[in-house]
Amino acid sequence: MSTILTIVNIVLMLLFIGGLYALQKKHISFSKRVFVGLGLGIVFGLVLQFAYGVKSDILKDSIDWFNIVGKGYVKLLQMIVMPLVFISILAAFTKMKLSNNIGKISSLIIGLLVGTTAIAAAIGIASTFAFNLDGAQFQQGDAESARIEQVEQRLGDIQNMTLPAKILELLPANPFLDLTGDRATSTIAVVIFAAIIGIAYLGVKKKNPEQAELFSKIVDAIHAIIMRVVTLILRLTPYGVLAIMTRVTATSDYNAIWQLGKFVIASYAALILMFIVHLLMLAFAGLNPVTYVKKAFPVLTFAFTSRTSAGALPLNVKTQTQDLGVPEGIANFAGSFGLSIGQNGCAGTYPAMLAIMVAPIAGIDPLTPSFILTLIVVVALSSFGVAGVGGGATFAALLVLSTLNLPVAIVGLLISVEPLIDMGRTALNVSGSMTAGLLTSRATKELDTKVYNGTEQQSSVTV
Repeated sequence: MSTILTIVNIVLMLLFIGGLYALQKKHISFSKRVFVGLGLGIVFGLVLQFAYGVKSDILKDSIDWFNIVGKGYVKLLQMIVMPLVFISILAAFTKMKLSNNIGKISSLIIGLLVGTTAIAAAIGIASTFAFNLDGAQFQQGDAESARIEQVEQRLGDIQNMTLPAKILELLPANPFLDLTGDRATSTIAVVIFAAIIGIAYLGVKKKNPEQAELFSKIVDAIHAIIMRVVTLILRLTPYGVLAIMTRVTATSDYNAIWQLGKFVIASYAALILMFIVHLLMLAFAGLNPVTYVKKAFPVLTFAFTSRTSAGALPLNVKTQTQDLGVPEGIANFAGSFGLSIGQNGCAGTYPAMLAIMVAPIAGIDPLTPSFILTLIVVVALSSFGVAGVGGGATFAALLVLSTLNLPVAIVGLLISVEPLIDMGRTALNVSGSMTAGLLTSRATKELDTKVYNGTEQQSSVTV
């Protein structure tokens, strides 16, 4: 009987996928198909959990099959991340898009990422006070105890790494190893490696134009192939979102979420406010924030459902370049740096909220202006330092809490709602990197405002 029910669930998923494919054949816009996939996934997942229960073998077996679509899609995106970063940065040099102002572009992007993270920390602090959150109220069960033990082990590794060591971690000792994504800082290392080759190309171009021209043609050809691969993978986005969202809603522990509901609501209040800050920054730069929301919706939806900034990078870069008018070089720098530097959600809002919640336990008055200012500065600096230890909200929180000599156990106590909150954090991280790309290209007067203000681009993603 269980096998039959599993087959029924698989057939239903296939029917939903067929429905999304029919919408594509009718030339329904990419954004609308992503939204339909999101809605279907939420409803289907809730129905499955209601029908079978979270611990059901039928649900487990069904999700295993759904993961072929959901996790398979994420794996394909992760597969193309390193080739895309490498060849896109290199192509920006061969096309003379970064040769004159690479230092200014890099500085602006990093400054915006870290600066917005400081703002995110301040908003997280305000939200914690507004909702009167207290870390002493959280309960500790077996799962939480196990997580706390893991957290404390990881804390030792973080504390033993000095700032110079973190900086050295960014450099590519073995670029071929970094192209496999083996290290936490592999993406930034690949960016640096590609930039070094690009600078070398510019030198060769002055002394031996013929060899440089041949190299440029080879790079252009490889770039065209890689971008075509990206397009083919991105066409699967509505199906991937459908499967991922089904798994998330079908397997979430809603009882635990209810118990920690106040923290979840406060977190999302802070994340939404920070997203509004992104929109206000765009508005101050003379860009229509409504246009940004409409065009960024597919990539933010994917980031929300998949909880992977790295996986969202191809869609992030493509959206910036084709729909928002950001030059390719700037889009790749912003997207790549945004994977591990200045993550507004994971490294900004979250650590700040936890620090305020546990400060009273350590005998510190969280309302003290000096403590609040110190916390914001530490969060901003740590958002850069996290790149040396692997990124992510957990590591960012550990770094901030340990730097301020605050209890780290609270990181483990939130394990039950971590996936739910991480969805919003990841979407905010991606929005932060896209905002940095837009504002940087606006500041350097390289933004194509005709593309930004135009109607939704009929890019190859929607064909």
